[in-house]
Amino acid sequence: QSFLLVLDTRFSDIELREEEGIPTEEFLESCYAIVPVLDKLGPTVFAPVKMDFVGNIKKINQKFITNKEEFDTLQKIVLHEVNAGVAQVRNSATEALLWLKRGLKFLKGFLMEVKNGEKNIQTAL
Repeated sequence: QSFLLVLDTRFSDIELREEEGIPTEEFLESCYAIVPVLDKLGPTVFAPVKMDFVGNIKKINQKFITNKEEFDTLQKIVLHEVNAGVAQVRNSATEALLWLKRGLKFLKGFLMEVKNGEKNIQTAL
């Protein structure tokens, strides 16, 4: 568990912008910081999770880099896609964000099981 302490970028350090929401760049940096943790947890067991996780991060980043000023928060990306009618399109940044959130929630639940003493990875999963 000690490797979790060396994360440079943490979600808890992200400052929410009043009315505008979650800064995209800081959020993506925090997500990327988790990728090596998945390798430490189990490169084989977590390979599909890692692939999914990285794929979703990249989809959001691809949208972000098209216009960093316009898409400086996750909320602005989602609103843009909703207004453009593409939020529910496969591979949209909105869909990627939804799956990324689910992945983070899954990972949090797994880590809580381990923290609470579960030794069997399959049981914790």
